[in-house]
Amino acid sequence: MPNADLISPYNYDSFLADEVISLLDAYASPPLGQTAPDFPLYALTGGETMLSQIWSSHSYTVVEFGSFT
Repeated sequence: MPNADLISPYNYDSFLADEVISLLDAYASPPLGQTAPDFPLYALTGGETMLSQIWSSHSYTVVEFGSFT
């Protein structure tokens, strides 16, 4: 998968505050109503697209983040 350096910090061994707190930066998130920054999206099949390609095709776009830890 491209940009493995973005993924490796997320794959932590255990969910301890000291290990994950640096990944949590809610204050850097855009406020409600503001356009989200563009970023790459990766499919489980290995395909890649950009968020801007998705939202240019749809009136509304919901991006949900989750974890299978």
